[in-house]
Amino acid sequence: MAGPGAPCDPCAPAAVWKRHIVRQLRHRDRTQKALFLELVPAYNNLLEKAELLAKFSEKLKSEPKDTISTRHEDWREEVSGTGPDQVSSPASLRVKWQQEKKGLQLVCGEMAYQVVKKSAALDTLQSQLEERQDRLEALQACVVQLQEARAQQSRQLEERQAENAAQREAYETLLQQAAHQEAALRRLQEEARDLLEQLVQRKARAAAERNLRNERRERANQALVSQELKKAAKRTVSISEIPNTLEDGTKEETVALAPAALPEFSESETCEKWKRPFRSASATSLTLSRCVDVVKGLLDFKKRRGHSVGGAPEQRYQSIPVCVSAQIPSQAQDVLDAHLSEVNAVCFGPNSSLLATGGADRLIHLWNVVGGRLEANQTLEGAGGSVTSVDFDPSGSQVLAATYNQAAQLWKVGETQSKETLSGHKDKVTAAKFKLTRHQAVTGSRDRTVKEWDLGRAYCSRTINVLSYCNDVVCGDHIIISGHNDQKIRFWDSRGPHCIQVIPVQGRVTSLHLSYDQLHLLSCSRDNTLKAIDLRISNIRQVFRLEHWLQPV
Repeated sequence: MAGPGAPCDPCAPAAVWKRHIVRQLRHRDRTQKALFLELVPAYNNLLEKAELLAKFSEKLKSEPKDTISTRHEDWREEVSGTGPDQVSSPASLRVKWQQEKKGLQLVCGEMAYQVVKKSAALDTLQSQLEERQDRLEALQACVVQLQEARAQQSRQLEERQAENAAQREAYETLLQQAAHQEAALRRLQEEARDLLEQLVQRKARAAAERNLRNERRERANQALVSQELKKAAKRTVSISEIPNTLEDGTKEETVALAPAALPEFSESETCEKWKRPFRSASATSLTLSRCVDVVKGLLDFKKRRGHSVGGAPEQRYQSIPVCVSAQIPSQAQDVLDAHLSEVNAVCFGPNSSLLATGGADRLIHLWNVVGGRLEANQTLEGAGGSVTSVDFDPSGSQVLAATYNQAAQLWKVGETQSKETLSGHKDKVTAAKFKLTRHQAVTGSRDRTVKEWDLGRAYCSRTINVLSYCNDVVCGDHIIISGHNDQKIRFWDSRGPHCIQVIPVQGRVTSLHLSYDQLHLLSCSRDNTLKAIDLRISNIRQVFRLEHWLQPV
């Protein structure tokens, strides 16, 4: 059993402590009872012998000597078991009685010592009993406290169980609500897709109807102009009236219908022919028939423009620059050893004061453009493969690069390590461009896919499957334009699932660039040509060619 100073363990069950205490008390009672059972008979025997000796002493004092001697002899015979022939003298009996008395006194002393010793042991046991009773009371108080704590914890447990049950019910309710909301969201998404498809179909039908109306109107106008020109050709006209008539009538019609540049006839050439002096009627008829051919060509060109996909009817076109002459630059303003290997991509920032270059050494260098020279600004590290394309976001604070490790990576200007990695392609990524916002991007790859990305979550929001390798992409307001190895430029609506237009070109498309007004597209292909495409009529307006200039990359 533990000592009095042992600490009370509040975590032990009260019943175990109670049984242990009862068992110890019973053991103590049995031990002390055995000691008392031994002590009490000895003490009783001692008292009896003391009384016997006292009575015997009194009798010896009151009786005469002969009686005493006789009795002594009788007692001696009784004690020693001898006969009357062996009776001793009184003196010897007195000595013997004194010896026996001393023996009895010694026995009484020993008994008294044993009584004192037993009394001391009894006092010690009594003090231990009192201590154990005090400890038992403390343990009982501890047991009461533990029972109270147990009751309190039981109440708290019941309260927590009730709270858990309520929270479980609330959680199940929230799960049901979330399931209903997800179902509603799926229904809304399906409705939105259906509405979008309906909208695209309605737009396509409206465009087809508009093109049909334009075609009919142009046919009627063409027929009317043809009839008027035929009548004018049959009519006899004096030579002096021809220039005025043509300048007042036909020339105004030509200016209203002619586009900016024609591959066959120009406005100035036609007017010069009209203003030449005529020397005969046959020359007049030849000139009028040539005028008819010119007007027909103009009407055919406008008719072709009316068949463009989704093209709105316009009254007049803005002219685009025409290449008069092309030449190779003769002198470089600045030459730097920027990379350890090939330079695959260059891109100016939004304000043209910062230039980014990417190469096969897996590095991207940023350069400050100062006075026509380049000064090193920063090196962006961490690309997983050769860099094939670089692009700045509209604010100029982020750089997006396409690499050969089947991913595109995003850097923040001012930080050397990559911020995000856009993984999901299964082959080399050949193009990566920002959309008109800094939070969206588009990538093209040799795995025949074009992907749209949400840069805030590094999440692919849409995957477009194409039949050919994608070499470059550009983005407009709601359109994505991609150039491919199959000699086609494809147009994708960001709000719809399908390709809305395809423009074929000669040669595999290697690079694309969209003008700031998003009206013209410049494409580079491996037939050593640059093509300027007017997106309003979806047609090639100008071709720039110089032999041995644009070599395939």
